Order: sequence, then C-alpha cells, then structure tokens
Amino acid sequence: MNGQELRDALRSEMASTTPPPPLSTPAALGRARRARFRRRAVWASLGSAAVVLAVTGFAAVVRPNDPVYQPAGGGFPAAGSSTDTKEPWPTGPDGQPQEDRTARAGSQYDRGVRLLSEVVAVVPPGYTAPEDPADQPADQRTLRTQQAQFEEKVNGVDRWSYLSSVAVAQGNGTGRVIVEVHDAGNQLPTEPCALARTFWGMQGECRVETVGAAQVGVVVRPGSDDRLDQWSAYRHPDGVVVYVAQGAKLDETRPALQKLPFSVRQLAALAVDDRFHLR
Repeated sequence: MNGQELRDALRSEMASTTPPPPLSTPAALGRARRARFRRRAVWASLGSAAVVLAVTGFAAVVRPNDPVYQPAGGGFPAAGSSTDTKEPWPTGPDGQPQEDRTARAGSQYDRGVRLLSEVVAVVPPGYTAPEDPADQPADQRTLRTQQAQFEEKVNGVDRWSYLSSVAVAQGNGTGRVIVEVHDAGNQLPTEPCALARTFWGMQGECRVETVGAAQVGVVVRPGSDDRLDQWSAYRHPDGVVVYVAQGAKLDETRPALQKLPFSVRQLAALAVDDRFHLR
C-alpha cells in the first residue's frame, strides 16, 4: 500500500467510526460533589490526601494508592453508562429541578439538618462535639457536616439518603461519629450482617446484636479497611435503613481518642433509635 492509499484507508476508517457520546455534565458534577462530601467527612478523620476538583473535567485527584470511599450502594455509575439517570433531578422548593443530587433547601434538606442535630444530641457524657468557626463556609466545614442526597427513583418514587458526620472530642483526642439513613424502598440487603457490610463497601468481623425485638448487624472489627473502627446497621420494618459508625481518629493533626464513644451494645441501640428513623 502506498502513502496515498494509506491516507485514503485511514480517512475511510475514521468516517465510519461512531463518535463517543458527549459528556453528561450534570451527572459528572453530581458524582464529583457527592464524592467530595464523603471524602471531606471521612478523609479528614484519616489525614488522607487532599482532594482537588478539576473544574473543567469535574475530576477528583488523589494519591494513586489512597482508598476510594464508597456509599452504601456502591457509588455512582460511570458517566454515560446505561444506569445513569436520564430524568430531571428532583424538583426543589422553587418548583425547578435541582442542579444536581444534593438538596440545598426544602423538606429533604431539613431532614438532613435535623439528623445532624440528633447526632450531636447523642454524643455521650464526657465527650464534646466541637463546632466549625461560625464564619466557615458550609462547603468547607469538617467538624459538623450533613447532606441530603437523591439516590434513585423506584417505581416512580424518589429515594433519598441522609449523611451526618460529627467530630467527637475527649481530652486531647478527637474522633468522629457518622450516621447515614436511607429511605424506605431502597435496594439494600435485609440480613443484618450483609446489610452492615454494604456500608461504604467496607468489610469486617460482624456479629448480630439483639436490641428488644430488633436484630442489628455490628461490624466490631474492620478488615484491611481502617477508615472507621466500628459500625452498626439496622433495617426498620418499614424499610428505612440506618447506619451508625464511629472512628477514633479525626485527622493527622490531632491525637486520636483513647476510647471510642460507644460500646458495641450502645452502637447497636443507636441504629434502632427512633431519632434516626427519618420518614
């Protein structure tokens, strides 16, 4: 094949190739913001690499060997995948679709704020819940954070999750308590330990604790994943799922707690606590 034939063959091949679909900007932005929130809530407690959001590509840059933190459902699908939503985001209080998955006003946002208040309220005696500076922008807070997040539409009904993270201090040590709640109708497992092991994709040694008539899965010792030290999981009879987690470490700049705030039994009881049963 001479040079001209090669060029003609290349042009023909390129002309017959289907171009890739355009980037779904709203979906990419929603994934990036959710990932940023979860990293801010948990990476702060572990002193992991700082996150940089690339404005033009909505990409998060981390150290190559850092773990990727996932929500209970396993995270968002890749841009352009067949499972990515093609419907408008849920309608906000102004009657317009949200700009992404996060609610910044309205009833879901109010539930997220209420959940944060309830988490602060259960901090046990002997511990404090330090606050971010009053002039700290909401998207830069790390000591007390909350988010209401649209997850999916099931049978025409919007399903949401709510995440609150609270720093907990005692003496010179500072750790963290996290509560995540999923609306009824979610696709999470029913068996207690299977449910517990879906929390952000983490694994570990799990046992079932009985609280009244409730069976609660509690991971008492994590596996190789050391993001948090213990967490409990409970599915209410109406389908609402509650995760309660605790970690002894907040970040690399502060000493860790010498003792976790809650015992295993207390952690199990908190998952059943009606204050976290958002509905």
